[in-house]
Parts: sequence; structure tokens; C-alpha cells
Amino acid sequence: MTESLTTAISAARSALESAPDSVAPLAGLPDDELVAALSEASAVRRILDARISLYAAEVARRSAPSLAHSGLAQRRGHRTADELVRVATGSTQRDARDAVQAGVLLLAAEAAHAAGPGGGDDADDRGLGVAALELPEGMPPLPAWAQGLVQPVRRGSLSLAALQAIRSGLGQPTAAVTGEVLRGAVDALLAEASTLDADRLYRRARGLRDELDAEGVAEREAERRSARSLRLHRLPDGMTRASWLLDPESAAVVTDLFDRATSPRRGGPTFVGERDAALAQRIRDDERTPEQYASDAFLALLVAGADADSSQLLGSGAPSVRVLVTADDLRGGTGVATVEGQTAPLSLPTVERMLCTGTHTPILISGTGQPLDVGRTRRHFTRRQRIALAARDGGCRWAGCERPPSWTEAHHINPWHSDHGRTDVADGVLLCRHHHLLVHNNGWRIRRRPARADEPPGERYEAIPPPTHDAQQTPLDLPSRSEPLRRAVRPTPVRAG
Repeated sequence: MTESLTTAISAARSALESAPDSVAPLAGLPDDELVAALSEASAVRRILDARISLYAAEVARRSAPSLAHSGLAQRRGHRTADELVRVATGSTQRDARDAVQAGVLLLAAEAAHAAGPGGGDDADDRGLGVAALELPEGMPPLPAWAQGLVQPVRRGSLSLAALQAIRSGLGQPTAAVTGEVLRGAVDALLAEASTLDADRLYRRARGLRDELDAEGVAEREAERRSARSLRLHRLPDGMTRASWLLDPESAAVVTDLFDRATSPRRGGPTFVGERDAALAQRIRDDERTPEQYASDAFLALLVAGADADSSQLLGSGAPSVRVLVTADDLRGGTGVATVEGQTAPLSLPTVERMLCTGTHTPILISGTGQPLDVGRTRRHFTRRQRIALAARDGGCRWAGCERPPSWTEAHHINPWHSDHGRTDVADGVLLCRHHHLLVHNNGWRIRRRPARADEPPGERYEAIPPPTHDAQQTPLDLPSRSEPLRRAVRPTPVRAG
């Protein structure tokens, strides 16, 4: 067994060593082949990570503390299995620990599956050593509803980071959201996992849990709010570090101010009015770094308080926080809302409280997702239209782009001058500066079309590449990143169980 395993690994190593190991052979590859090679290499790495984790877990099993000095790691002069894995793999201490923990998680799941509902004796008989297997402190075993994640990890179609993202994002079963419901959610997420990185997969899992458990949103919201904190740490060199943990509602206010203070220094929007352009240029010409500028801006706000002249400091008035909620949810009194720029949902009672303060703007989204239309009376999109575009698009609409609304520019899908395009929300999309320039400078065009019969209701936006990029000019879907919009135009999910 050992010889065949070593032979298989050696063969895989030889195959990988035959692949190009310098840039020169890659220079002539077509773009599609290069991206495909990158994707395949990543799949190989996922498989290797899964195998290394399993081998590390077996090392941990043979080095269990209960074995004392007779354990594998201890016999080789190491205190722990993590240390042996770190030395054997040449990795960092953290990478070695992560490999052991992930492998133990998979091995424990395999042991539980082998044992079946009757107990663990069969697993021990099959050599899995359940009795000697110890999960690291603070790391719960993989629950039964998440067992469907194990095989995709073994096959390499799902990374270990993605497994943890799904598990953490879906949370724990409750009376309202049973293990059977979470098992169905796992299947739904696995169908999307190939197109999402671990961070986005976690957000998708968290969003799916919120959809399945809307009644628990208020409780989770309260938990996040109770975790808020601000600490000051005085450093030996005389500096002081502020550590500020913000709940989503508070973060929306702070983020709005931070983005407005630093966006021009980070290459933010340039297609703006003359007054805003002049302010942005002054900020860009400032010798301070974006971080220094933000620090000074927040200090000025704290010192001056309500009397701060924010028209000079940040370019507009008090923080403008927008609450996105579907018209049906607000009218019916059930469902959830979202603060623009934040991923965590809000309960409707909280929305009602925020709207009472007069400092928050409610954005009602209809089933079509087109909240505003002012015709062709203006060349530039109005502030209200920009608010509507942000509510509908959720940020830059280009597939895979994560730029928030505050970093975007409103693009006319039909050129205003040459094609007499209308300055309507329906004929505009939000694009970050990079993608806005890509469309204008490289011959791309964007079109709007109604949903097909096999799609959820609402309008779709697509980017059409130039023939030089794609001879067939295959449309690229530009999905909205707005969760309230997605809830407004798609059917209510059916719960299992």
C-alpha cells in the first residue's frame, strides 16, 4: 500500500514537473488556453491540499497525546503533530496547523460515516482509529447535514477553504431551519461553488441562511450589535492604535465617510460635476497618503462635531446612509432589508427606527428593479438617480467586480450624444472606473433585454465584446449585486423538511 501510494504521488509529481516552469513558453498561449491552464492547475492544487490534509491528519492520529512518547511525532523528536507536519512540508506553523485541522475534520467525517447510526465500533475495525482521533480544541466535528461537502473536497472540486465557508455561513440548525433544510442548502451552494471564491461563497451561504431564517435576522443583528467595541492601544513608541469593531448599521455610516474622504486618492470616480471635480483634484494633490488623509478627516469630525464644515472636509453633508428594501416586504411588514455597502441584513423594525431619524434614505425596489426614470432632460444622472442605480446594481455590475457603489460611475448604455441615449435609470448601469474605461476605450457595448421565459422576472444587462475580443461576440451577463433586488424579482425559496 505504501509503495503504491508513493508511486502514484511520484508519478503525479513527474507529470507536473513536465509542465512549463518559466514565462517564455506561456507567451504564445492564446488567452483561453492560459486561463484554462490556470483553472486546471488550481484544481490540482485543491486535490493536493486535500491529500496533504488527510496525510497530516493521519500523522495527528498517530501522534495523539494519549500515546505519550510512543506517538509518531514524539518518537521523531517533535512535540506535536503540527510541528512534524511543518518540518516535513517546509510550510509555516500556521499552514501546518491548518492542514492538520482540515484533515482531522475530513477523517472524523469519514469515521462517522463508516460507523453509521449504530456507533463507532465498525469504524475502529476498519482501521480509522476513532478512539485515537481527537479534534483540536474548539473545533466541532462536521455535522451530518454538511457531510455532502466531504466528497467534493476529496475530488478536488471544492477547496478546504470553501468547505469551511459553507459550513460557517450556514450556521447551526434550529427548530425553524432543520438539518434537512441545511442539507438542501448545501446542495444549492455546491451547484454554485465552481464560480465563487471562498469569500463570496461565505457571503452567499450567509445570505441563503438569512433567506431561510428571516425570523432569526433580528436576533443575529442584535448579536452583531452587542459585539461592537472601540479600544485604544498605547504603543511603546508613543503612538496609539485604535481598534474599532463596527456592527453593520454603524459601519455603513463610517464607511460612507471614509469612502468620500479617500476615494479620489484611490483613483475614484472622475466623471463628476465641476465642483466635485475641483474638490477631488484638491484631495489628489494633497501630499498626505489616503490613510493619513482619512485619519485627519475623522479627527476633524470628532473635534468639530456637529459644527464641522463637512463641505470642505468630505465634499457633501452629513453621512448619507441608504436602506434598501423591497416594496412588497415593507408593505407586508415581513422580510428583511439591507444597508447599502453592507452584507448583513436588517430586520424591518430596525429599518423603521432608522427611517425615523431622518438621516437614512429608504430605497423601495419594485419587482422590475427600475425605481426611477426622469427622461432625457439632463445629461448627467441626478443624485436621486445615482441612489436608485446603487440600489438596483449594488456596485459595479461587471461580473466578478467587487467595487461598491461609492467607487462607481453611471454609464449610459446608449451614448447620450451619438445615439440620443436617455438619462434614465433603466438605460444606465454602474461601472467602476476600470470597467467604465474598458467599455469606452475597447469597443464594448452594453444592452438591456427582458428576461427570457426560463429566467426570473426583471430586466437583464449584458456586455457585448468587440469582434477583436470575441469573434462570436458572446454576451457577458452583468448581474446585479443587490440582494434586495434579487429577492424582489425571484420566487420565494421553498423550505424543505
